[in-house]
Amino acid sequence: MRKGLIGKIGENMSFRRFKRFDGGAKLVSYLHGTRIGVVVEYEGDEVAAKDVAMHIAAMKPVALSSADVPQDLIAKERAVATGKADEDRKALEAAGKPAQSAEIVAKRIEGGVQKYLKEVSLLNQPFVKNDKQTVEQMLKAANTTIKGFTLYVVGEGIEKKVDDFAAEVAAQVAAAQKSA
Repeated sequence: MRKGLIGKIGENMSFRRFKRFDGGAKLVSYLHGTRIGVVVEYEGDEVAAKDVAMHIAAMKPVALSSADVPQDLIAKERAVATGKADEDRKALEAAGKPAQSAEIVAKRIEGGVQKYLKEVSLLNQPFVKNDKQTVEQMLKAANTTIKGFTLYVVGEGIEKKVDDFAAEVAAQVAAAQKSA
């Protein structure tokens, strides 16, 4: 199919990423202009699923639920919260005020991580059309379940190759000298 399209369009193309939905649920898609596309796998109300697709395009969640957030992102956020807690401790010491106990600091760090999880997990985010309820509450009211989603942004994930010509030449010279 790809080769046929290349011949018809006259442009070479390749697939960098895709997601296969094989859960047997229904799919709904949403395009926001020409730069953002969302596909949602759902069971229930199509209008609610389309609203969720629009929400995903706007809020760009990382995962469906807090449990689905990748551990490396959680670890990175925990490191940021720990760094902020250290800065606050140093500021208190510089001001001559007593430092917070280790328990309070640990709770602040964990609170920061939990806040992050609410911000990046779809079901915990405030729904964009009604910020008085979460996406999960809106779906429950519409008797709809989201099984999964994928978000594509044009250009996302493309890393520019950085060429260091001098290092490349040096490596080739070294390889040539070893073989000689």
